[in-house]
Amino acid sequence: MELVGLSGPSLTFVTRRLAPNWRAVTSFHIRIAPAERFSGTDWQLFDLDARDEVLDVRSTVTDIAREAGVSPATVDRVLNNRPGVRARTREIVIEMAQRLGYIAETPNGAPQRAVPGQTIRLDFALPAGTNSFIKLLHRHIEAQALTRPDLDVRVTSIEGFNPDRLARLLQDLHGQTQGVGVIALDHPTVREAIRSLSASDIKVVTIASDILHVPRVAYIGIDNRAAGRLAGYLLNRFMGAGRPGKVALFAGSLAYRGHEEREMGFRHIIAEESPNLEIVEMREMLDDRQKAYSEASALLERHPDLAAIYNVGAGNTGIARALKERGRAKEVIFLGHEVTDGTKELLLDGTLDAVIDQNPRVEAREALNILSHSVRGLPYELHQPRLQVIFRESIPEF
Repeated sequence: MELVGLSGPSLTFVTRRLAPNWRAVTSFHIRIAPAERFSGTDWQLFDLDARDEVLDVRSTVTDIAREAGVSPATVDRVLNNRPGVRARTREIVIEMAQRLGYIAETPNGAPQRAVPGQTIRLDFALPAGTNSFIKLLHRHIEAQALTRPDLDVRVTSIEGFNPDRLARLLQDLHGQTQGVGVIALDHPTVREAIRSLSASDIKVVTIASDILHVPRVAYIGIDNRAAGRLAGYLLNRFMGAGRPGKVALFAGSLAYRGHEEREMGFRHIIAEESPNLEIVEMREMLDDRQKAYSEASALLERHPDLAAIYNVGAGNTGIARALKERGRAKEVIFLGHEVTDGTKELLLDGTLDAVIDQNPRVEAREALNILSHSVRGLPYELHQPRLQVIFRESIPEF
């Protein structure tokens, strides 16, 4: 509604006179006429040209509270995403705030806040390459997104060991999305890109490998340090108490905090409980099967008496190939991560002794759930994937 050329003693009286259903009026313009255009006690309505001053009057928290039938304190808790409000009440408040234009657009040009029934746009940035676990996660995200008509999901694969390229991709999502899930390198340019997204009210979750000191909504994945300690515990049991031996470590890249934490956990428990074991080498192979094969082949030539291998990342099939070619697949204790088609075969033929798994299906589900709830300003209880050890006799369906 627009009030044009009003002058007189009572604005409240006039708005009630001109708009009997005045509580439904939430945004209107008052054009103030020069004083000489008003005379006596009668109201005069007239059109003014563009040179007249315009005052914009908008809805307030009190308006939202009144229309939603709740207290202003409840509205404040909902709009600031604080706990203590039931989910249905949150939906009502957000819907009313949207209807009244209070949250039509967030600061810094960010996308509009979602309301019940509105489709939410989510983006995921995953590393490209031969990593079977990442491919499984990619498929689970897309498959579960198809069952969610409330979501518009796009998954982008990007060279996983180039932090600047990943940072540019994240920066390009400004104004294009409402939530982002990312498996990210812990690097200054990536951290700054995540901070920038969060400052624009774009929700961010880290998956499988965390990044600290960034305003993410959540980390979704296992405790990687605990996973490394679990691998060390298993190796102790396989090797037998007090038995000396050489152990080699493989990683995709220690620029992934998750891989670094697994290495740290493994080294700590070996130092604590198996000082007789010697960690002879740590090799990075960028989660590439061929590079893993080359590195493992060279390692076995340098250390023909190698007793065990722990691979904290991908590339298990490459390492297994090197072991088989040298007839050492049943001699060297081999521990890895993630149940995939490749590791399943290696468990069955006895090359891999155990696999530590984190269940990409659960991670995909939780990423979609927590991002969509966060965009809507609704609470969500995160259910992290369980850390579990898989042996040949306990291979699950996936």
